[in-house]
Amino acid sequence: MNKYTILIAEDDTSVRTVLNEAFVRAGYVVKSTGNISTLWDWIDQGEGNLVITDVLLPDENGLDLLPKIQKYRPGLKVIVMSAQNTLLTAVKAVERGAFEYVPKPFDLSELLLIVKRALEASQRSKMSNNDELVKERMPILGRSQAMQDVYRSVARLINTDLTVMVSGESGTGKELVAKALHNYGRRRNGPFIAINMAAIPKELIESELFGYEKGAFTGATQRSSGKFEQANGGTLFLDEIGDMPADAQTRLLRVLQEGEYTTVGGNTPNKTNVRIIAATHRDLTEMIKMGLFREDLFYRLNVVPLKLPSLRQRVEDIPELVNHFLLQALDDGLSSKTIDKTAMDKLQSYKWPGNVRELENLIKRISVLYSEENITGNIIEIELASIQEELKINNKEINDINSFITEHIKSYFSKFPKDKIPYGFYNTFIKEIEKPLIMQTLNLTDGNQIKASKILGLNRNTLRKKIKDLGIVLTRSIN
Repeated sequence: MNKYTILIAEDDTSVRTVLNEAFVRAGYVVKSTGNISTLWDWIDQGEGNLVITDVLLPDENGLDLLPKIQKYRPGLKVIVMSAQNTLLTAVKAVERGAFEYVPKPFDLSELLLIVKRALEASQRSKMSNNDELVKERMPILGRSQAMQDVYRSVARLINTDLTVMVSGESGTGKELVAKALHNYGRRRNGPFIAINMAAIPKELIESELFGYEKGAFTGATQRSSGKFEQANGGTLFLDEIGDMPADAQTRLLRVLQEGEYTTVGGNTPNKTNVRIIAATHRDLTEMIKMGLFREDLFYRLNVVPLKLPSLRQRVEDIPELVNHFLLQALDDGLSSKTIDKTAMDKLQSYKWPGNVRELENLIKRISVLYSEENITGNIIEIELASIQEELKINNKEINDINSFITEHIKSYFSKFPKDKIPYGFYNTFIKEIEKPLIMQTLNLTDGNQIKASKILGLNRNTLRKKIKDLGIVLTRSIN
């Protein structure tokens, strides 16, 4: 059997030596160099079955070679390596036709498997590729291994129309990932439409998604397009999909199965051409067990799962994120700030229950409130202590809420004779107690919605929606 030849361009002598030895031991023929010009000479002469190249080389950027390879030797697979471990690097590599992007430092055994896959795929049709340089600054940052996994997943998915389920805690950047999949994919020239299920009253979700006809319901004085129609040819992002009511779940399932929908009050099916990206911070498998989410819809949405890490799982990214948010504050007209080492250490030791969104808000607040140019550990300590105090739930608050619920239970059941509790009493009881319970919790927390949602076990967006739906007037509000 003929041996495969691997062409390597890597200017770090030690890395090049490791790769040489590993691939020779694996039975490959290896030709390696420290520059792009020699690599291109080999490629131009028809040598090699596979290319492995670094991005930053002395004479040229390895990414700039990819379009030439695609043009003159389209069947030659290229693996790109880089210590510039950003989403933009991964996206550029895949957009320009790379078979795979591998961040440094790499796992040698994993790289060998990637090489094997690339060689096996060498006779297949070349990957979809767009060599237009993406100049927009990427919104997703971090060089941790956890984020490298995210970048590689995004890079593989951008040139597909596969349905993606993005999961992760609140504040991890699920919508940013959805936008990246759209903005750097083949639907980039189409619309990106987002809808948050937790922020819309459940009785309006179907009309928001599918639109409605004139006269479909009271107040429908003219036809209105829905999100599916608005997103046609582009991407529809369904945020907090776990908050979608049952009726809307059924209609969404039919759209995913049949590729068409009808407006509320309409009879004519409308074809749809959208890519669906859904997101949730909830455990949908547990919701399925509880009968709160359709299992068949879950499998339709969860074609490709993409889980985002919490900030505490990638604390090494905090310095880069902090510097990014400080630059944003500077762009917004605020004074220049620096963070000293003690302050950064305190930021990296904090647990960040609100994830990247919480970090961003903290940096914004510090940029506005403090005149000091250098942000010290003392300032960070004061601000973090303030956040923790705001969110602290003491025993008295819990006891007050428990007493409130107990009294309402007693009051409710006192209306009925013993052994004559009506069927379906649960829904009625919930409706009776929900508004006063939320009002009492907001009262006990001085209007702190973050703290109230924590006590009630609700997502903050869900609590906001309930406040609006139930007509609760806030005398003081901390969002």
